[in-house]
Amino acid sequence: MNHLTFILGYISMGSAWLLMIVIAVVSLIVQWRFKSKFKQYSEIGLMSGMSGQEVAERMLKDNGIYDVQVISVEGQLTDHYNPETKTVNLSPDVFNSRSVASAAVAAHECGHAVQHAAGYSWLSLRTILVPVTNAASTLVQITLFIGVMLLFFAHNPLVLAIGVAALAVVTLFSFITLPVEFDASSRALAWLNNNYTVMQTAEEHEQAKDALWWAAMTYVVAALGSLATLLYYASMLNNNRR
Repeated sequence: MNHLTFILGYISMGSAWLLMIVIAVVSLIVQWRFKSKFKQYSEIGLMSGMSGQEVAERMLKDNGIYDVQVISVEGQLTDHYNPETKTVNLSPDVFNSRSVASAAVAAHECGHAVQHAAGYSWLSLRTILVPVTNAASTLVQITLFIGVMLLFFAHNPLVLAIGVAALAVVTLFSFITLPVEFDASSRALAWLNNNYTVMQTAEEHEQAKDALWWAAMTYVVAALGSLATLLYYASMLNNNRR
């Protein structure tokens, strides 16, 4: 605790605020880059002609997974794996498309299914923390604004302290998500590299790798953004105690 107080003592609210702005700008750039890459590779058809659904089903089969269903869900970039229902959920743009982007995304989501089947520890930890993090996210939205008001006008830090604690849980979850996402992409790319019936050229493999890299970067900047926000409110709370 003394080490944390020592660190926060050197972090002014102004520097934390500046860090938040920098990360927000970087996040916008990364999001734009990811969406532009996805659009670019969505327009490049696979030489194999396989759809996202077919890629996902092939990868699951090749990994000996027969109890996971591949389904289509509404929305854009809504692709995800649900360990509770054991479903690989693909957006229509991925499920039906026969592009490099759809193959990369489908394989990535199946990477999570492979993690689940293999008992990958980071995914297990992330799954356990989901309900706690959902509750913490709701608490953050309620407590931070009220907490700041009470801190400045009533000199009562309790509500803000609760908000900071909840935000710490959300931040921890965002960092635990990083190895889960990077590992899923690694599994996807390893399978694609060894399966030339799906991607038949080196160029397609490089395009898939590029798309997944930028997707991973969105998680990185999100985690850093959460950390910067946590430092901002924690420094506010710490400065009030002096």
